[in-house]
Order: sequence, then structure tokens, then C-alpha cells
Amino acid sequence: MLPYSCKNGTCGSCKGRLLSGQVNYPFHPPQALSKADLTSGGALLCQAVALTDLEVSVREIAAVKDIKICMLPAKITSKDFLSTQVVRLKLKLPKSQHLQFLAGQYLEVVLPGGKRRAFSIASPPHDNEELELHIRHVDGGDFTSRVFDELKVGDLLRIEGPLGTFFIRHDSSRPMLMLGGGTGFAPLKAMIEYLLQKQSKRSLHLYWGAKTLEELYCLQVPQSWAAENPHIQFTAVLSDPEHKDKWQGRTGFVHQALEQDYPDLSGHDVYMSGPPMMIESAKRAFIARGLPEDRLFYDSFEFGADVPIEVLAEPH
Repeated sequence: MLPYSCKNGTCGSCKGRLLSGQVNYPFHPPQALSKADLTSGGALLCQAVALTDLEVSVREIAAVKDIKICMLPAKITSKDFLSTQVVRLKLKLPKSQHLQFLAGQYLEVVLPGGKRRAFSIASPPHDNEELELHIRHVDGGDFTSRVFDELKVGDLLRIEGPLGTFFIRHDSSRPMLMLGGGTGFAPLKAMIEYLLQKQSKRSLHLYWGAKTLEELYCLQVPQSWAAENPHIQFTAVLSDPEHKDKWQGRTGFVHQALEQDYPDLSGHDVYMSGPPMMIESAKRAFIARGLPEDRLFYDSFEFGADVPIEVLAEPH
């Protein structure tokens, strides 16, 4: 099981190294590879197509290899506006079917014509009677506009999952730092609720960043985690608070707030989820502060070019 996240070449989760052989990129350019990566044999394995026999070096994710990926119908059981820009959908599967997943993974909604849209599962695995999704409205996004304006309780969606290699690594007892941007809060919510259900006392500090107060669309949830659990801390950060927010908390970029609080990251594990720009800035900053790259786990959200049907049709 090889690591991947966005499946369109922007996040870098699937990065490996070519020891021999050649590849090309016929679907999407390898945006997450630097010139140095390309020169030293770096390859994005979610997009690379082999031109010759290959020998590659890549880390393998063992914890998800036995989880079956399923295509299932799902009925919308509730639709709630958490803010003007975020809708929470809850989906129920048929009684005879079950989706096994790890906290942090995502699913894809399969649209007419084979297009797909990926959304993190915001509910934890033990609460699998319904699957919870947090969907942000995207200007010009056909599906998100449909979610906001047309979909209603009782409608059916076709989903496939679970997907992704963003999940908690249990072979570590190091303190966990979590960083979320916007609806990147969703998979972190699933992770934290899973840890609470398992009665884990592992030290955890969650940072959630957004532009305005409204974009912290369920602020009371992480506030209650921190209030009720001494091992959990929560910090909200706004980059552009509005006057009406009367914000008294932290301001600026969310990854910089974490840097200020933890100047030495060598003893931590970091989990982060959000837009590619946040992920890239945080990766560079955290590694510069002593975080080993193999203790950095992330899920990069990208609304962009459709993933080619030919790639998605291949077995995972």
C-alpha cells in the first residue's frame, strides 16, 4: 500500500524515488516535485506512468492494506448549514453493508459521467451508523453548488471508499500536534473523537486556522474537547478577522502560531490537513524546526482538475 492523498499531483504524499527506469506524467504535471526532486530521481507515484521497468524506493503504509475499498449507495439523512459556506451532510449506508475505515481517511462521491469529488470523513470509525462530511462551497464548483442548492434529505449519492493514507500512527507515544485549515478540520475531528473513544491520554494540541470567525464553523466542538480533557489543548487562529468578530484570540497564519509555541519540534508528531498552500508552508517551516520528515503526516485538499477516469478505474 503506497501513500497518496490528492491524486492530482499537488500534495506530494505519494513521493517516491526512482532507482532505475523512466516515467512520464500524461495526466497532471508533477506540481509537488521541486527541481531538486526531479534531478535526484523523485517521482509522484499517483501520476507517474512507467515507460520502462522500474525500481523504486517508497515508504509503504501497512495499516490500510487489508481494508476493502467499496462502491456503495448512501442516503442523505441530514443536511445542516454549519455556516454560510459549509454544509454538514450525514449519509447512511444500506443495512446490509458496512464501510470499514481509519479515522482520517476520505471517500469519493461518484458523479454522473464518472467525475469524482473527494471529502474527508468527519465522523470516527466507531460511529459508523452514519458518515459525516463537511462540504465547503466552492465558487464555480458544480457539485458543491448542487449540495448547497439542490440536494435534500432522502436523496441518494454513490460513494467509494475508504481512500487515503492519512491516519493515526499508533507506534509512537510522542506528543501530537494537529494543524487544520478550514474544512481540513474534518479528518482531525474524526481522529480526535477516535482517540477519545479509545481513552487515549496521549498529549495533543490542535490548531485550527481560518480567515474569519464564521469559518471556524463548529468552534464549540474543539473547545469542549479541551475543556473536558486535560491532555488536549486547542488554539484557534484567524488570519483576517472581521470587525464584527471582536476577536481576542491569536491572529496570523495558523502554522506560524504553532511555530511560536513549539520552536523545537524534534520530539513531536505532526498531523495536518488543509489547502496545499498551508501544507507546503508548514512542511518547510516544521522541518526547519527539527521535525523529522517521517513524523509529518498530512492530507492536502485541492479543488482543481478532475482526476482522470482511467487512473481512478485502476484497482487501488
